[in-house]
Amino acid sequence: MAARGPRTKEEWKVLAEACEALLGRLPDLVEAHLRRLDAHSPTYEHVVPYDQHWQQAERAMRIGIETMCAPRHAPRRDLENAEWMGRHSAQQGLPLNLLVHAYRQAGRLVWDELLAEAQSHHPERLPVLMQAASMVWSSVNEQEDILSEAYRATELELRRRTDERLQALLDALLDGQDAPELTSRAAAGLDLPEQGRYAVVVLPLDRRDGSEPLHRLIRVTGVRFVWRMRADCELGVAALDDSVGLDALSGLLEAGCTGPGGISPVVGGLAELGHARRLAELALRTCPPDSTAIVRLDRRVPTALVVGQPELAGRLVKDVFGPLLALDPADRAVLLETLDAWLECEGSAGRAAGRLYCHRNTVFNRLRRLEQLTGRDLSRPRDLTEMTLALDAHRLAG
Repeated sequence: MAARGPRTKEEWKVLAEACEALLGRLPDLVEAHLRRLDAHSPTYEHVVPYDQHWQQAERAMRIGIETMCAPRHAPRRDLENAEWMGRHSAQQGLPLNLLVHAYRQAGRLVWDELLAEAQSHHPERLPVLMQAASMVWSSVNEQEDILSEAYRATELELRRRTDERLQALLDALLDGQDAPELTSRAAAGLDLPEQGRYAVVVLPLDRRDGSEPLHRLIRVTGVRFVWRMRADCELGVAALDDSVGLDALSGLLEAGCTGPGGISPVVGGLAELGHARRLAELALRTCPPDSTAIVRLDRRVPTALVVGQPELAGRLVKDVFGPLLALDPADRAVLLETLDAWLECEGSAGRAAGRLYCHRNTVFNRLRRLEQLTGRDLSRPRDLTEMTLALDAHRLAG
């Protein structure tokens, strides 16, 4: 509500006397100002306690009136106060449009009272006051710009801090911390139930071709994702409705992005997210280096047992495939590719031959050679299990 100082001695004298009269009535002006604001919106009294609002309004109006008749080169206390009000109001949660309205309303009230004071007691001063109108409203506009800029900057900072706090809470849960206070704070901050159906998704950072954020690609009723970026991967916490199972979740992810990726089993609450993350990471480790699949741990448990014990996995490969490893790499690759195709085709030599572009007798011959080299019989369940696990261990070891 302040203007840069008067341009002439006459203007300064007239404006100084008018401002002095207003300062004498300042408490009444503040009361009138707050009544108008409450009539405009009940949000003011809901956000700012009355006593605090009264003090803020009194301070702003007093500084504005005093600055109005201050010398031209005096410090701009009105702008300093506007910047403070912008920051403070953002911290209080008062909407910016209501803050700007309050400043405009205060400026209008002060200007109307200045004119009314002159018209009642010194009508000859009205022309002089009217010459200061442009300065008054120019100053009000300056204050609005300053407080709006300060408000938005503070709002962005508050959002950043809130995001950081929520990310820290989510990180703590994903790292396995499960204190009751932590889960309740995370539930409130993330707007998620403490108890509910959750799964964790792990995706390497370099798994995608495009740049579209996953939260825009993956949207469906019954699933809510909260994503967390880490140095080497992206973690997704999926809150699932009772109607959504892991089949729907994996299909949704495969449609939204390329793999590889791992999905944990469903757990029963936020406190179990750390356990779910470890299982999702284990599922991801069951993917070969060239995989583009989003895999579920519950469908990779035998392979997960292998990758979860790398030392034993290495011993298994040597025990089962020892003589095979001594072959020429190309020869070895053909035999292992045949075994893999035969297993994928559920033991059908004909289907495996179609996949490998060879005759079914060629498949039988290669499998017999494998049995001779390994000393295993693929018709015996235990030997078949060892061969299958050894193949997974060898493939995942690169």
